[in-house]
Amino acid sequence: MSRYRRAQGSTFFFTVVLADRSTTLLVDHVDRLRRIYQTVQQRRPFETVAICVLPDHLHAIWSLPDHDVDFSSRWNLIKGGFSRGMEAGSPSMSKLKKREKGIWQRRYWEHAIRDEEDLERHVDYIHFNPVKHGLVTRVRDWSLSSFHRYVEQGTLPVDWGGDMRDISGQFGE
Repeated sequence: MSRYRRAQGSTFFFTVVLADRSTTLLVDHVDRLRRIYQTVQQRRPFETVAICVLPDHLHAIWSLPDHDVDFSSRWNLIKGGFSRGMEAGSPSMSKLKKREKGIWQRRYWEHAIRDEEDLERHVDYIHFNPVKHGLVTRVRDWSLSSFHRYVEQGTLPVDWGGDMRDISGQFGE
């Protein structure tokens, strides 16, 4: 069993999704996303416990400073900063009224991490997600993941998750 370090403060799991699920915008513009993400992180500190950027969505676990649970404004700054200056399709009237470009889904999924077991499950979910979506057959082959930091720190072995080519059968959710 892996030993994950419990983050301090309030810890949350997030799924943030693009409005157009058929696009690869996040990986196509990952440098832009990284730059905005780091800028927001410097202005409104939080620790990224785990993250994985996929073509049309991302998963992250954040640990916020004690007595600070304002993840909403941080995501607003990230999403707005990423969208600013980018071309989008034709947004709906309701999106225009709210000054939205239509790049992101309005809402996102958040879950408060309850304990060590919950944290471990969500970190594993994040790291295995590129395999789940058929983007790679091994976790280590997806570069846009904190998995590689976990390997460098000795928390996870490089072959964690195995190789899906070695496993037969169909697995649903």
